[in-house]
Amino acid sequence: MEKFKRWKNEGNDFVKMGEYEEAVNKYSECMKLNTEECTVYTNRALCYLKLCKYEEAKQDCDHVLQIEDSNIKAFYRRALAYKGLQVRKKNMAGI
Repeated sequence: MEKFKRWKNEGNDFVKMGEYEEAVNKYSECMKLNTEECTVYTNRALCYLKLCKYEEAKQDCDHVLQIEDSNIKAFYRRALAYKGLQVRKKNMAGI
């Protein structure tokens, strides 16, 4: 559990510095230790949104909502992911 907290805090620090890829790596390490901790999924979803990886962000939010069906951050970030996917779809249609 100590390793989990350390990695989560390191991930949070990377987010504050705008190092989203590094944060994703830390949160992913956390998930290997605990797949039920929703905050690391919503945090990683935030990073994926910043990196324009909308499908990955949606998947993380879907996972959270299976565990906590009223998680506001997961709903909000999934909506942002859907919006990003729609914009990408429209841009691809114009090519």
